[in-house]
Parts: sequence; C-alpha cells; structure tokens
Amino acid sequence: MADLLAGLASTEDAARKMAAFKLQSMTNDPSFAEQFCSRGGLVNLRNLMLDSSGNTLAYSLASFTRLLELDHGWEAVDNVVVQKAVELVVCQPSVNILRGAMAVLVSIVSRPRTGGQMSASTDYIGGFKALKPAISHYPQFLEMLVSRLSSADHALCANALQLINALMRDAIATDDEAEWPMFVKRIQDLGVIKAVYVLTQSSALQDLAHPLFEFQQLTKILLSRWRNVPVDVTKPEHRRTIKAIHLSSDPPEKGAYTADAVQKPRHDPNKWRRLGFSTESPEPDFHDMGFLGMMDLSDYVRKHQDEFQNILAEQELLVKERRCPVARASLVVTAMLFEHFEVDKPEENEPKVFLALENKANYERLFRPLLLHWSRLHVAALHAFLRIWKETGAEQDDFHKIMELIRILIESVVGGAARTRGIESVEQELATYECKRLRELQMELLDLAYDDLWGQHLRGTRDELQNEALQFMKEQRIRKDLHWADFDERQDQAPRFSVMPNVVPLSSISSVVSNITANQEQMHLSDHERHTTTSITIHGYGPKTRRSSSKSKGHGRKESKQSNRSQQKEIVLLAFQPQNHVVASEWLDGLLMLLEQQPITAETNKIVNMVADLGLKVRLLNVRGNDDEGMLDGIDGIDAPPVPSREGLDENYFYAL
Repeated sequence: MADLLAGLASTEDAARKMAAFKLQSMTNDPSFAEQFCSRGGLVNLRNLMLDSSGNTLAYSLASFTRLLELDHGWEAVDNVVVQKAVELVVCQPSVNILRGAMAVLVSIVSRPRTGGQMSASTDYIGGFKALKPAISHYPQFLEMLVSRLSSADHALCANALQLINALMRDAIATDDEAEWPMFVKRIQDLGVIKAVYVLTQSSALQDLAHPLFEFQQLTKILLSRWRNVPVDVTKPEHRRTIKAIHLSSDPPEKGAYTADAVQKPRHDPNKWRRLGFSTESPEPDFHDMGFLGMMDLSDYVRKHQDEFQNILAEQELLVKERRCPVARASLVVTAMLFEHFEVDKPEENEPKVFLALENKANYERLFRPLLLHWSRLHVAALHAFLRIWKETGAEQDDFHKIMELIRILIESVVGGAARTRGIESVEQELATYECKRLRELQMELLDLAYDDLWGQHLRGTRDELQNEALQFMKEQRIRKDLHWADFDERQDQAPRFSVMPNVVPLSSISSVVSNITANQEQMHLSDHERHTTTSITIHGYGPKTRRSSSKSKGHGRKESKQSNRSQQKEIVLLAFQPQNHVVASEWLDGLLMLLEQQPITAETNKIVNMVADLGLKVRLLNVRGNDDEGMLDGIDGIDAPPVPSREGLDENYFYAL
C-alpha cells in the first residue's frame, strides 16, 4: 500500500503511470478500497484525474469509477471533478479516456447527494443537476454524447448509452412536469432514437444488450408517464396544444368583417365534433390516454396537416353517420399501441433480466425496436384505420368493429415483425394490408378463441354425437341375415327376400376381405382404377374341425376372434361385386361395423361427420346468453354482443344449412 501511495504522489510520470495501472485491479477489493481512502490515497488519485493525460489519466478514471461503484470516494466528488469529466467527453479523442470519463459521470448521475458521502464543502447537488454547471461551459455536451452512439467501438457506445440512460432516469424521477419533458425532447431532437434503433437492430447487440434494454424500458416509463398526465386545458401548454390541433383543421369562418360594421363571430356548435371528438368538450376523450394521446394526435396533425384538412373536408360532404371520428380514431390507436407493447407491464427484476440477456436466443423476445418509432407507428396505424373505414363503407355505429380489425392488424404486422425488420417495411404493410385478408385472420382468431374457451366441451359433445351417428349407420345398414340368389339376368327392381332362398346368418361371419382402400373415392380414381372391379368377400365358419387357428388372406382383412369357434374352419361364405363405389362403401363398412370395427371408407365417414355436425348445430341452437354473462365473455379482445329479445317469438322456425 505504501509503495502504491508513493507512486501515485511521485513527480515522475513513469512511476505515476505504473501505480495507476496497478491500482485498477486492486480497487476491486472492497477492503482495499476502504483502506486506500482512509490512508489518503483518494487525494492523489483525484489530482491525477485533474492533471494527468494519456494512459495515466485513463487508468485513474477507471480506478475512481470502481471506488464509486463500491460506495467509496464520494468525498472527492465536486464541481471541479464533474466539469473535468464533462470536458473530457466533449474534447477528448482517446477511446480509453472517454470510457472512463463517461463511467465516472454515470456513477455521479446515478447517485444523488443523499445516497453517499459527498463533500460538504461544495455545492454538489447530485443527479442530472450536478452536470448543469459544467454543461453551461460545454453546451455541446449532449450532442457529443449522442454522437458517441455511432462509434465503431462497442464498449464506448455502451458507456455513452449508460450515461444517457442515467440522465433520462434521473430526469424522469423529478416531479417537475416542465423540466423532464424538455430534457427528453432535447436528446430526441439530437437523434438519440434513431441511433439506439440502429444499435438494437445491429449484429453487435450482445455487446450492448444491457444498456439497450434499459433504454427500451425507459422509453416505456416515459410513455407511461405521459399517459398518466391528465389533459387540463387550464394549463398553458395543454391549451396551446389543443388550440393548435383546432387551428390546423382549417376551421370555417363563422364571422365576417366589413367596412361598415364588425359582425361578432358566432359560436360553432360542432367545433370539436367536426374533428372527431365525442362532445364539444374534448377533455373527456383524453381521459384514458392523457397527455400521450394529445401528443400523438398533435404529432399527426402537425406532420399531415394537408391530409387532415382534406379528410375533414371530404367528410363534411357525407351524412353524419358515415363520417369517421378522426380524433377518437387517433386516441384508440394510441391505446392499442400502449396495450400491444405492454407499456404498463412492471419491470422484470434485474437478476432475471441479466440472465435472459446472456442468452442470444432471448433477444427476439426481449427487444422491440419498433417501440422506439412510436410516433411513426401511430401515424401508420391511424392511416390504416381511416383507409379501412373508407373501404368498408363503415358508419359510426361500426366504430368498434373497425377498432377490432385495427387491433388485429397491429398484432399481426407489428407483433409479427422480426427484430431486424425496418420501420419502412412495417409502414408499407400497414398501408396495403387487404381488408379481406384481415377479416379472414379475424375469423381464424375468433375460432381459436372459441376453441380455447369451449373446445374441450364441444369436442366431448361431438365425440358423443359421432358415436351415436355410427350406431345409427349400423342400425340402418345391417339386418339379421344376408339373403342371396343367382339370377340369369338383371332385374329392374330389387328382388324380394322370398325369391332368395340362400341365407348367410350375420352371426356366422368372421371377417371381411375387400380391395376397397380407406381413401378411395370415385372422383379421385385413375383411369385404370375406374375399370377395376370392386370385390368383397365374406368369410365365416363352416363345419367344426380340429384345427386351432385360422389364417387371413387378402388385402384389407378384418378379423374377429371368438374363443368358442377356435375349432371351426374359416371358409368363404359369400363373394360379390358391388355395382359402384357408393354401394361397395355401404356394404363393406356395414359389415365392418357388425364386427365392432370402425368404418374405413371416405363415403361412410363423410356421412357420419355430417350427422354429428348436424347434431352439434342443433344443440348449439339451444345455447343462450344472459344479461350477466354473455357467450363471448372471457375471450380477450371480443365484446359480448347484446342478447336479442325473444319477445313475440315462438318455436315455429327452421334452421337453414
């Protein structure tokens, strides 16, 4: 320790450089850090930070950062140290020195005065305010800091972003509603959003994962903070914003000035409804999305003023019911984006996030670069809302239907976008997504929602109905005996039982052999197969024999073993050739069901499924909702429709398939 302290206080550059180099690794030990500060080493280290250069300065900054991280050395922090670090960020070209200076500022900004042992002899404040005096001397500080995000050195980018995050977090933590928005707007105007967006999409994401994820979380905090600020037109800023929205709409003149007299402007009873608000008091419409909703609407109006005016002018030519409420549409789009990005979701605990960020496989799930382009997404989704409203010929009663389509559109396009997909591509898809395709997707999602909610019950009911249908088919196709006879020529009508003396009792049948396949259907047969004769052979038991087993023959053999017939010989009881595939299907499957086996032909399965589906639909006709719990309750994103009144109705109706 003595040699180290002597080296730091030496007048020789080489000795100071060596001591500062060794100090870097030694300050990782908390006990050493405490002893170093108690023995006066902090004074020498502070002098090196203020007076040295080159590697000696880089080593000194790294050592001082480690001391601050261990909650030591705060008594050396004053405005002089802060100004030196700010000066280095602005003026120093060396990457190693820049890293150290930024790391020192991160610790200072992240540690307010109440948290450490600050020097009582200075006017040190802590947080972002600690940098204000120094920034007044170097006003280009923030601009230079943001520019460092474009450095080829990933570690320097990480340090710069950590400092930006610290400044943002400290600014957001203040209660001053005027100061933190000004700071955030300033760094956004300097291009921080674009720079971070590029880094989030880069292949070097692993080197910057932690500060990038923190910036993403801070963006959510900002959005939530703005949403939680209620719109109050008595506040000058809010009044100016809402007034600018109105003036941008190119409101019609309600008064006229002449040389003879001045006509007092009349009150416009549709001043705010014309813009798409629910009433002539716009404040209630901002209740859910607060100042964030006002910001998004204002941003759209400002950047697309001509379009906004044209939309309003076109709608004035329509009947009231056909007009799209633009303001309300803007606010619901803000709410949808807020919900989609889970802005209000609590931050995950730091250890869990740290482990998740160590695995590259989690990057696609954790990083949402499109969140950084909130304003552009809002405008693109609002354009989609207006387009679909027009294409579908919607009326104001259809507002919630269009809402659900846009919600699905956002989930599909924005939610399905890969991390590396550009914002321009997303905007293009939102602008061209077809209504028909969107409606099909809505139906698919609705089916999935129904299946999740009712699937288990419906599948059980359908299985029950299918078994009933099979039993019905079995009863229709099977009789007790098979009657047959040989005839010299085909008769016009089916022969009666009385002219067919030969009888095969069904109880004697043991198996059925056929060349009919399970997937064979007449419409899909090849030319060769169309001319192939369909045959069915019925096997049964003849006179008793000493043989103890029977052997199957032929393709598609179905057997039913009976222990009491083990001594009987299996013989061909009947072989016949059905005149067509439909009849063959009926005969084969009917005999298989006799043997307690499942039917195998598509014809029979089609009929069984049809009967089961009919039974299921008839049962669903008896399902009714009620005023307390609708049939659609419990499905996310779906509002239960009102239950129609049955007053004046009876049961004299039919169901068309």
